Amino acid sequence: METAHHVESHFTGGERVRDVVIGMSDGLTVPFALAAGLTGAIAASSLIVVAGLAEIAAGSIAMGLGGYLAARSDAEHYANERIREQTEVKEKPTVEADEITEIFEAYGVKPEQSATLVEALKQHPEAWVDFMMRFELGLEKPEPKRALQSAVTIAASYIIGGLIPLAPYMLIRDAHTALLFSVAVTLMALGTFGYIKGRFTGARAFRSAVETVVIGSVAAAAAFGLARLISP
Repeated sequence: METAHHVESHFTGGERVRDVVIGMSDGLTVPFALAAGLTGAIAASSLIVVAGLAEIAAGSIAMGLGGYLAARSDAEHYANERIREQTEVKEKPTVEADEITEIFEAYGVKPEQSATLVEALKQHPEAWVDFMMRFELGLEKPEPKRALQSAVTIAASYIIGGLIPLAPYMLIRDAHTALLFSVAVTLMALGTFGYIKGRFTGARAFRSAVETVVIGSVAAAAAFGLARLISP
């Protein structure tokens, strides 16, 4: 009789979800605040659409570039720390071995119990370095294409999010009427986005939706207030 294999299901797309959250949340709030702020001074939706599209273009580029630089910085930091660990494993093996013992002790493993594992790692220098990177420094090896993927994901999410509050202005000529629809679709988009985010991350989907709506509304309201304050 065959034994069923136990398969654990874990969410592993944390970095991509983080990028989507960064891009989408800003995309939903900033263009909305700009369009809403301009509505008080401009009656024609067409002008607001032009300004909104310009902001989406500039914002997506800036956000994508920021994501790219952040990911590159993480990769460079990992590479530098790995070189340092390789040097220490080669030049200070005793010190590094003691550090392994201390790491295991933090998990309740006594030195005499971890001695065999320490000796095994000594026989595999690269595995030893991998162990120290993960358990001493808490660093995971970044994906080779992480920087580009992060930039594209954040920029694309920003564009998608930004077009949602701007869509009513594209369809309705009167800016004041379009603003009402923009508020409604932005709130619905925030709620939907929060619900989906909760399902992906394993959090309570409804709670995530409510939190996203509240946080997004506060951010949009603050940006809207500033936009109206500085608009003529």
